Amino acid sequence: MAKLTVSDVDLTGKTVLVRVDFNVTFHPGTNEIADDSRIDATLPTLQRLLSQDCKLVLCSHLGRPNGKEVDSLRMAPVSQRLSEKLSIDVLQMSDSIGSEVSSNVKAMNPRDIIMLENLRFHPEEEANDPNFSKSLASLAEIYVNDAFGAAHRAHASTEGVTHYVDAISGLLMARELTMLSRVLESPKRPLAAIFGGAKVSDKLLILRNLMTKADIILVGGGMAATFLRAKGLSTGNSLVEEDLIGPAREVINSAQSLGVDLLLPTDFIVSNAFAKDADHCNVSASSIPSGWQVMDIGQMTVKSYSAALQPAQTILWNGTQGVSEWSSFANGTKSIATAVAAKTNAGATTLIGGGSTAEAIYEMGLAGNMSHVSTGGGASLEFLEGKPLPGVAVLLEQQDG
Repeated sequence: MAKLTVSDVDLTGKTVLVRVDFNVTFHPGTNEIADDSRIDATLPTLQRLLSQDCKLVLCSHLGRPNGKEVDSLRMAPVSQRLSEKLSIDVLQMSDSIGSEVSSNVKAMNPRDIIMLENLRFHPEEEANDPNFSKSLASLAEIYVNDAFGAAHRAHASTEGVTHYVDAISGLLMARELTMLSRVLESPKRPLAAIFGGAKVSDKLLILRNLMTKADIILVGGGMAATFLRAKGLSTGNSLVEEDLIGPAREVINSAQSLGVDLLLPTDFIVSNAFAKDADHCNVSASSIPSGWQVMDIGQMTVKSYSAALQPAQTILWNGTQGVSEWSSFANGTKSIATAVAAKTNAGATTLIGGGSTAEAIYEMGLAGNMSHVSTGGGASLEFLEGKPLPGVAVLLEQQDG
């Protein structure tokens, strides 16, 4: 059943605790935000609440401070960027709970915004501590979760807080759930799923879950090496998860028995070292030299994968096709991204899993050419694996009628 959202409830004048995912990236060695797409993604929710004269108390984690205060992981630069985007001063707190926070919240006027300090400065956040949860809940009359990227974590700010205050979904959260559910439950067919990344272990459960739902599955990235070994081919010095050769073989056999078109690379860009300036060449999948390793899908695979996507009406992509942060090994990811963008423009529904795939899409300037780019790498992966997300399960549901 669908979750209640900020569009379903009259929140006029209420003090609202909003869990956002402002876990932004910074330019190395600075406090200058490099990518503010996570901030942009939650603006519709914040603007909806502001239009109802709500008082907004925002909370987020940033990085991994491991329960300690880390100056480089303070929320102040995020507050400043949000202030600029909303043209409203955002008051930055020095903590996420305590008397200073409580007194400032009590003094809020309609359309005021307070940003709590990094939640993970407190070890109680990740421990889902009841007292910390209760302290957060005491700040507001209702709680809104718009942090899909943290929804797979049962933390105080995503799960614990909902035991002490009514909890509903933000607009970003609702869109994420709608788009991902559509892939699993009612995709326009054919449904094509593209997988990549370094390890089969990261994608095995989602491969198994989508095996009964997808019509076409394309495997690329470093994980393809384990599949090659499952077919008895030599993979040189490529990363191979030896304990997953058997499960990879089972995936290949399952696809065959279910009539799923499972495609593996026929050629690769390989290098003699894992380095951005390493010697590299294009070789057949059956001719990877000893001591060399898979770094990207090859030119023939790019052509065959692009062609395989042509009939697809729904495309799910999770995992880059090579080491795309290095230009010598980015062609596979760039080419597949271009092919997927073209399918969007032709009317297909295209969904990009979060994490490195989303980062690559934004880097290429193609996010606007996709139907949906997920803000949650781990969360989208677990959802597509069929796992319940703790931060979603606790939200109030819409009632029939």
